[in-house]
Amino acid sequence: MKMVMAVVPKAGANEVINRLVAAGHTATFTETRGGVLRQASQTLFIAVPDEKLEEVLCLIDRSCHAPVSLARTGAPGQPVTPSETPQVGGAIIFAWDIERFQRY
Repeated sequence: MKMVMAVVPKAGANEVINRLVAAGHTATFTETRGGVLRQASQTLFIAVPDEKLEEVLCLIDRSCHAPVSLARTGAPGQPVTPSETPQVGGAIIFAWDIERFQRY
């Protein structure tokens, strides 16, 4: 059993949740904020059998677009380095093993 934590842009969260539910999965979610721009996100927690992990990841991938770099301007004559260019969009996924899973 795996726990998937997916941080997705708030604008795309409903699509992710709808795809997961249509495929027979469930998710607990909460509104979160973070990153350089403090963008609103939804963090989803999805318990999934090991053999369904790739399916869940594909469902999330289909709903979330690749991150977009926001161009920032530095001081006149100073280049902007990639580390100074924030990205928005896309999803951040964490997956780890669950030792125990129970429903009450």
